[in-house]
Amino acid sequence: MGLDDEVNVLRQIPLFSNIDTAKLKLMCFASERLVFKSGEVLFRQGEAGDSAYILIAGEADVISETASGPLTVATLEGNDIIGEIAILCDVPRTATIKAATELTALKVTKELFFRMILDFPEMANEIMRVLAQRLEATTAQLTEARAALTAAQKDLAKARAAAK
Repeated sequence: MGLDDEVNVLRQIPLFSNIDTAKLKLMCFASERLVFKSGEVLFRQGEAGDSAYILIAGEADVISETASGPLTVATLEGNDIIGEIAILCDVPRTATIKAATELTALKVTKELFFRMILDFPEMANEIMRVLAQRLEATTAQLTEARAALTAAQKDLAKARAAAK
């Protein structure tokens, strides 16, 4: 896959869809292209975030470490970005990412990511828009989960009352 192919992949990611081609070429050129085997870990929950990964091909599992063990919460495919929250917010990684299939990704260092944001304000605008959409989606999912939990608790209380 050449530079133009990588730029075309970036165009499919909402975060980069409106960014000038020359700027995307610069980012691809300055990024490290990596291939992960199925089962290989890109990064672990709790680690310091030093880079983001742009998934070019393959699938990756998003795994949350819980008290009852690891829980796969999502599977991501090519044309997605992962790890940007840790570098944007300067917080530890919020999940473990493991290649579900052979996975090709561009590794974008924290320094390059911030340089691109500072040099190209339209990228910062896109990041804010995409993160706001993710927050809205997460809030909706939490609301649905809370409603389901409340309904289940009421059903359990009814069943217990009926059993007495």
